[in-house]
Amino acid sequence: MNADAVADGIDRAHREISILQYNDENSLSCTINLAFYFAREYYTIIRELPTGKGFEDICFVPRKLHADKPAAVIELKWDKDAEGAIAQIKEKRYAEALKEYHGNLLLAGINYDRKTKKYSCVIEKYEMI
Repeated sequence: MNADAVADGIDRAHREISILQYNDENSLSCTINLAFYFAREYYTIIRELPTGKGFEDICFVPRKLHADKPAAVIELKWDKDAEGAIAQIKEKRYAEALKEYHGNLLLAGINYDRKTKKYSCVIEKYEMI
């Protein structure tokens, strides 16, 4: 769980995206999908998964052959902060959408700061209750 490495990987993927169109959270979502493209072999990736109190931005659910991998709920922020993204996941109980999942679960908040052009990432292990 190296949040700095995740932020660096997203930054590298960002360099593949047109700067002219990189101006909102949807652009950030496309960058995340590019950064984690390799993960499709191991995960089913769901964008905008409906939950009881909103939509998870991105959800990674391990495929049956890779059940040893953790699931992940990712909340994206644009010019806010990664800690606030984690707080939103918890407050809106996004993880409940995975209540049938019984493996390890990670929560990830990712923010892009337009002024500094830097990514920040916070990753936490989460226990389903």
